[in-house]
Amino acid sequence: MTSRPAVEIAPGVVVMTSSKYATTTTIVRRDRSVLLVDPAWTTSELDGIVDWLAAHECTVTAGFATHAHHDHMLWHPAFGDAPRWASATSAQKAVEWHDELTAMLDDYPPDWPNPLDGIRALAGDRIPAPFGDGPSADEPIELVVHDGHAPGHTALLLPERGVLLAGDMLSDIELPLPFNPDDLPAYLDALDRLAPVVRRSRVLVPGHGHPTENPLARLDADRHYLAAVIAGRDPDDARRGLSGMADAHAKVVAMAAALRD
Repeated sequence: MTSRPAVEIAPGVVVMTSSKYATTTTIVRRDRSVLLVDPAWTTSELDGIVDWLAAHECTVTAGFATHAHHDHMLWHPAFGDAPRWASATSAQKAVEWHDELTAMLDDYPPDWPNPLDGIRALAGDRIPAPFGDGPSADEPIELVVHDGHAPGHTALLLPERGVLLAGDMLSDIELPLPFNPDDLPAYLDALDRLAPVVRRSRVLVPGHGHPTENPLARLDADRHYLAAVIAGRDPDDARRGLSGMADAHAKVVAMAAALRD
């Protein structure tokens, strides 16, 4: 069984990083209750989360998917039947894209329930009982819903812990990816929506990549990159040399050129 380091990046906030695309799983612990965000990816890595929960005598009381991409909607049967939430738009897209997303579950055990079938749509701007119903379970979690990278994409700010879970935004290993649907203005709007919570964060966790104690630098990097591309300049960004980013950059350049036309 593959074991991933479980790194506590803030009090009660543990991050595991997958061998596939550096996808992050975030465990938010309050006493023995856990809000599990974007668990991923391989069977052995999901098993590793189960082992961590058992070793710490913790129970998953809620799950959250930041957006409707298959690698952020995975689940392990041993996590139990806790409610699994996403924004209303993300939950709708999980239904609309069900067959396409299911086809991407290439190494997901066929005897496990389809993880897309367990997603519930949030009715408002709060996660119901993320840590159960105990007397010490209440904790504010602020949600920022936008359409950058995916419709209904949601970031979670844990203000008491100073942590922002950004989903597939503000990564150190990925350029901005305003695709599927291709919408560069929506991505720029998403960065504007995220800016206030980025400024209030001490630690930022991206959906792919590495947590940082300098969240503003991630926001600035994305804004500078997109500003250069939109202006028709060649941006100096080290992420362009990372795996898969040359094609992504070419696509963003084409989208920016279309905006200028």
